[in-house]
Amino acid sequence: MGLRSHHLSLGLLLLFLLPAECLGAEGRLALKLFRDLFANYTSALRPVADTDQTLNVTLEVTLSQIIDMDERNQVLTLYLWIRQEWTDAYLRWDPNAYGGLDAIRIPSSLVWRPDIVLYNKADAQPPGSASTNVVLRHDGAVRWDAPAITRSSCRVDVAAFPFDAQHCGLTFGSWTHGGHQLDVRPRGAAASLADFVENVEWRVLGMPARRRVLTYGCCSEPYDVTFTLLLRRRAAAYVCNLLLPCVLISLLAPLAFHLPADSGEKVSLGVTVLLALTVFQLLLAESMPPAESVPLIGKYYMATMTMVTFSTALTILIMNLHYCGPSARPVPAWARALLLGHLARGLCVRERGEPCGQSRPPELSPSPQSPEGGAGPPAGPCHEPRCLCRQEALLHHVATIANTFRSHRAAQHCHEDWKRLARVMDRFFLGIFFSMALVMSLLVLVQAL
Repeated sequence: MGLRSHHLSLGLLLLFLLPAECLGAEGRLALKLFRDLFANYTSALRPVADTDQTLNVTLEVTLSQIIDMDERNQVLTLYLWIRQEWTDAYLRWDPNAYGGLDAIRIPSSLVWRPDIVLYNKADAQPPGSASTNVVLRHDGAVRWDAPAITRSSCRVDVAAFPFDAQHCGLTFGSWTHGGHQLDVRPRGAAASLADFVENVEWRVLGMPARRRVLTYGCCSEPYDVTFTLLLRRRAAAYVCNLLLPCVLISLLAPLAFHLPADSGEKVSLGVTVLLALTVFQLLLAESMPPAESVPLIGKYYMATMTMVTFSTALTILIMNLHYCGPSARPVPAWARALLLGHLARGLCVRERGEPCGQSRPPELSPSPQSPEGGAGPPAGPCHEPRCLCRQEALLHHVATIANTFRSHRAAQHCHEDWKRLARVMDRFFLGIFFSMALVMSLLVLVQAL
């Protein structure tokens, strides 16, 4: 800054000492105008004829680029073009006296400039002004166009991440002048987006401007202008890389209830799905900005992992029902009537060859009969020497075999009832968990529309 001021002062000195004969007609008029205007001019005082008069400053902002949105530190970096216009009462002339010259361009450091700064600035560097020229018109109107890279604080709310929208305000105002001395007003209802370079992550919905009259603790009646940048996150990359895999995995998890129990892969599928969700949860934690509240996609992952955990636990319980051995007690009467009867018909769980909507009637377990209670050939005198009724030992063995077969058949029927009950529970929880996964996925995907 010291070297630049030295060069600028040297240039002005040379301009004053430059002979008029070295310039053209227009150059001589501009030099004469410059010498006349700045002969007794000072840039240290507010350029008004009356000290009680309010100086109006018009502020126009053009958004050029979103450089960075630091969600962790809640800092927004923008590239702006800022135009300020005001009227200088001491820089007026008659164009006819200077050959029709109605405007000149001079360094901005030569004229008084409003001390308009960004109130919510987020960096430690002191506010500085760009070394650009100002356009000075004959009626005293001054236009100052300057580029600026601003770092402003912005409260980022990621509760709906990755379908969130952010509202970031940029508040401009005078640092030392009150509202009665410097009245800052926006030009138009919003900032210009004509030269905006599209951002890959954020879509700009608008940048409305609003003039506010606030009273701060240091000053009375300061006027400021707030430009609110309306942003919406482009969620396509997050949907493809994080959300859709989770949706597909969550729809795959209930299919563990549809696998046959004899395949031995029911529990393995649930554990594999849970491990896959854990890996995606770690990837999500790396890309998700920190926040006080859990974002929407984080809630979806937690709900999906909870659902898969419960489905795996229920699968283990159903496997225990399926592998009940012959020593298990029979299915209770209420379970036989409610689950094997009504629920089995409603879910179309049927035996092979049985039509849908009809369930096999419950069978009573046959009770073994003792050899003495069984019906045998009529007793009576037998005159044949080789009659079978004489062979009591043989008849006793035959009755024992028959009772053993009846007991095995009863145990087999009991085991089949437990296996059928396991199939009914599988079909029931398949519908419940698949509906839950589908509803949760649709609720999250609707947010993207």
